[in-house]
This record gives sequence, structure tokens and C-alpha cells, in this order.
Amino acid sequence: MSPVPPPPLVTVAHSRAAISGRVADLAAFVRHSAPEVPLSKHPLWLDVLRTGLGHEVYALETTASGRTVGFLPLACVSSMLFGRFLVSLPYLNTNGVVAHSAEVQAELVARAATLAEELNVRYLELRHEAPIAHPALNASLTSKVHMRLPLPGCPEQLWKGFSPKVRNQIRKGEKGGFSVQWGGAECLDGFHDVLCANMRDLGSPVYGKELFRAILNKFPNDAEICLLHAGDHPVAAALLLHGWGITEVPTASALKEQNPSNVNMLMYHHLLRRAIERGQRVFDFGRSTVASSTFRFKKQWGAVPHPATWQYSVLQGEVGDMRPDNPRFQQVIRLWQRLPVALTRLVGPLIVRGIP
Repeated sequence: MSPVPPPPLVTVAHSRAAISGRVADLAAFVRHSAPEVPLSKHPLWLDVLRTGLGHEVYALETTASGRTVGFLPLACVSSMLFGRFLVSLPYLNTNGVVAHSAEVQAELVARAATLAEELNVRYLELRHEAPIAHPALNASLTSKVHMRLPLPGCPEQLWKGFSPKVRNQIRKGEKGGFSVQWGGAECLDGFHDVLCANMRDLGSPVYGKELFRAILNKFPNDAEICLLHAGDHPVAAALLLHGWGITEVPTASALKEQNPSNVNMLMYHHLLRRAIERGQRVFDFGRSTVASSTFRFKKQWGAVPHPATWQYSVLQGEVGDMRPDNPRFQQVIRLWQRLPVALTRLVGPLIVRGIP
């Protein structure tokens, strides 16, 4: 008796109108794709990016006998200044293909590459951790790593695992008299005030409130803001995303003038404790360039590097054209740092929504 051939694979590119009807099945598929799955893999991010940034979004789904075996979320980032890009997914540190097999991976990459050609984008960007071999993927960036900390079962064990230097810095922050507030939309104004000031100082355009409001609205039980105040004035803020077994902090800021107070160290201690209270097993500090100041900041907490492989199908230009470390952006960054915060708050969201 000859073996039964496997069912054929069918890959569909769901456009905006069809995505809502597939969210439940896609979320269930993603949830069971790994022991720990970040919230950034949830298909609802497509709605977040459409609502918060105005991107056109697509959900590529591969099925076999009607069962989901692969998923790739994509957003088309478009601007008059920079052109068009197809990304999985903007704002988030990790995303890309989720698939049961190498064959399904190849199906999804091939369909994404075709969609990139149809949309006439400069490149397709897949924010993978492990690389996928496919002839359409002709470039990659591996200069950054994800910094992740395995979490103990209780805050006491967390504290014991810190070095004496980290414990002293946290204690100094505690002596500053800062109050801590957790919440959602009611914390958004303070969160964004801190973020605007910090991003101006870094020379980067800031995301608008609409993005963060969309995140809080779509994930009311799994996204929250941590806000630290000096009196009535917000001085440090972070957004936490609680996934399945892993908590991420995609955005965190503290006012530059507060650096001597160690309020940032105090805030991160609260973030780590919050993840433990939620029963999480891993804390993701985000990506950093190896040996950079942010890398060293995350490493001092005990975080260890994990690979990050952003893969590209380049159709026009070079991958490095839009990287912030491109020398042609250095003069613009220095100029941005001298602008009033009020102006960068107004103009920044219009610029950053067009940056992949």
C-alpha cells in the first residue's frame, strides 16, 4: 500500500477586511508555537498598527486541510520621505514567520516576497531570531541581540541574584521618594511626556500617543504602563507587554536630569517584580548592539544575549539606507537634539510612522 501524500499547502494573503475573522485561530496557532511566546507575536498587532500608525496590514496564513500551519503578519510602511517597506512588524523587536515546518516557512517567505513586488516596496524586512534559508532573502542584519533574563519564582530570589552594585543603585532610587503608578490610558499622558523628552535628547522622532493608546485598547489585560513620579511630575515611564510566559518592555524612558537619582534602576526593579507577580518565566529587555551602553545596562541585571537575525528581500537600494547608524543621519540627529520638545512632539509622529 503506497503512503498517503501530505495534504497540499494553501497560502492566503488576508487583507484588512478579512483579518478580524482569522484573529482567534491565528492567536491559538501562535500561542502553541513555542513554550514562551511574546505578546508581540499576537495577530491583533495588525489592528494596532493600522489604528495607531495608519499602516496597511496583511496576514499571510498557510493551511493544510483547513488547519493553520503557518502565519506571517506584515505591515506596509509608507512615506513621502523614505518610500515604501513591507515589515514584520514595525515598532516591535521580534516577529516574522511562525510555521510548523521548513516547507511552510518557504511558502510564507515566497508569498511575502511576491507581495513586496506587488506593492513596489524598497525591501521586505522579517524580524526573525533564527534565520530562514530562502533564495528571496538576500540580506540580513545580525549586529544586535535580544537581552533576556530567566525569572525566578519570587521577588526575594530576584533580589538575591543582583550584584551588590545593582542592589545599591536600587536602594538609592528608593531613597528618592518616587511614587509608582501602574495603569492604562490614565497613565498615557505622563508616559508620553517622559518619552517625548527622552527621545528628543536621543535625537530620534517619537511615536505618537495614538500608537500607545491602540496598544492599551487592544490588550487591556496584557499591556500596562509603569509611571514613576517626583511629586506630581512624571520622571520615568515604561510600557510592559505580558505574553505567554514572557514579559517585554518595548519602550522605556527616564528624564536625563534624573540620571543621578537612579530612578531608572528603581523602575526596572519594579518592572521585573511585576513580571514575576504575573507568573512569567522570562523578561525581555529588548534588543541592543553588543558592547553598547544599553547592552551593558541590561547585562548588569543578569540578562543574557539571544540571537536576532533581521532578514531582507531587497528590491531597491541597500538595507543600511534606513538604519539610524547611517552616517548621513548623524547631522540630522544632532539638529533634532536641539529642537524644542514641543516641536518634536508635533512633528516626530509624522516622521517615525514612515520609518521601518
